[in-house]
Amino acid sequence: MKGNRRTTKQRKRECAKTISEGTGLSRRGFMSGAAAVAAFTIVPRHVLGGPGNTAPSEKLNIAGIGVGGQGGGDLGNVSSENIVALCDVDWRHAAGTFKRYPKARQYRDFRKMLDKEDKNIDAVVVATPDHTHAVATMMAIKMGKHVYCEKPLAHDIFEVRKLTEAAREHKVATQLGNQGQASEGTRLVCEFIWDGAIGPVREVHSWCNRPISPRGIDRPKETPTVPETLNWDLWLGTAPERPYHPCYLPFSWRGWWDFGTGVLGDIGCHQFAPIFRALKLGYPTSVEACSSGVNSETAPLASIVRYEFPARGDLPPVKLTWYDGGLMPTRPAELEDGRRYGGADSNLYVGDKGKMLGHRLIPEAKMKEYKQPPKTLPRSPGHHKEWILACKGGPPAGSNFEASGPMAEVVLLGNIAVRMGKQLYEQGLKLYYDGPNMRITNMPDANKYIRREYRKGWTL
Repeated sequence: MKGNRRTTKQRKRECAKTISEGTGLSRRGFMSGAAAVAAFTIVPRHVLGGPGNTAPSEKLNIAGIGVGGQGGGDLGNVSSENIVALCDVDWRHAAGTFKRYPKARQYRDFRKMLDKEDKNIDAVVVATPDHTHAVATMMAIKMGKHVYCEKPLAHDIFEVRKLTEAAREHKVATQLGNQGQASEGTRLVCEFIWDGAIGPVREVHSWCNRPISPRGIDRPKETPTVPETLNWDLWLGTAPERPYHPCYLPFSWRGWWDFGTGVLGDIGCHQFAPIFRALKLGYPTSVEACSSGVNSETAPLASIVRYEFPARGDLPPVKLTWYDGGLMPTRPAELEDGRRYGGADSNLYVGDKGKMLGHRLIPEAKMKEYKQPPKTLPRSPGHHKEWILACKGGPPAGSNFEASGPMAEVVLLGNIAVRMGKQLYEQGLKLYYDGPNMRITNMPDANKYIRREYRKGWTL
């Protein structure tokens, strides 16, 4: 892109001013807050200035891969920039997005789009089904493009690890599509816990009761004709060959193991974001699961997944339990009679001195007495805006791959425990995990789910 050649210091000042105006923070307040979250990596020098890089005042040229549904929504959230190319294998599903951006060039194969548009695009939004996230994201990263990728980042742990490493190596701005990480609630969870409002946290319970797609079912036997507007071979991508059936798309793929990652994969990166940030979690030492309706084709109707995390410095060990399919933790005694408990999803934090439901202390009397903790974290200008600013040389986005990658790995590890559930139950075991080496140490057969085999013709 062409533009004024500002110095690195000038670009930093402009970006800091942009963020402070959008958040109400002074530059000093922003910088002190940013120091508190320095774990989200240092701004790569590569994106701060020089030939081929983007000044804060310039618009990015953005391409979309998977632009129907969520992908169309993501593009709408970055439409302050130039949307120049769109790719989707299902042109009927993508028709609305194509219509909204009539000047954007249209493609079916993201590989062809990236090759042809290399010199025309600065950044890419990836919102395909989970099984295609990694190959599309990796190609864009290796070409030096900034990437926004929908959760859970990839389909398996190996893919997530490689994407995290590649983003670091190529010094591109990244963001995972877990929008809630930018919320006021996520910041309040951190600030309450860091202020000692409930004491050291030793347990967290997290749940989701959303009906994301059919689960606990077998593969259909019918083989209907592929619609003319759909390229089924490209939709399958890395997944094993199987006949087309409308039960897989456009939205119901999430429940099928070959394409999606179940309720945990779909919502876990949303729910776990404040937990990981507030409690500074890394890799767990073990995981176990029990479920109902799981089979080799689809995710379970309901499941409970239990992780154990070791102590981190002065922070005690933590047990994190996930529930879905209508399962819930026991109602806390601190919650007043008549007050609703449950809902579509929430987190319950259990500390030595009290409990917190979502980002509010319970009972409500304690919340009113405690009021608000000090604001030690900078407020977000918006989840998608974070990424845009990062692409232009600003601070790393709050859910950049360096921060969100390890969390996504933990989410996907839970699915391995779900899929190994029967063997675990029969043998009375839990899975012991060596996170740095991506290896389950006590049940070698489970490691087959850490890295899947791609269909011929596809590579990472």
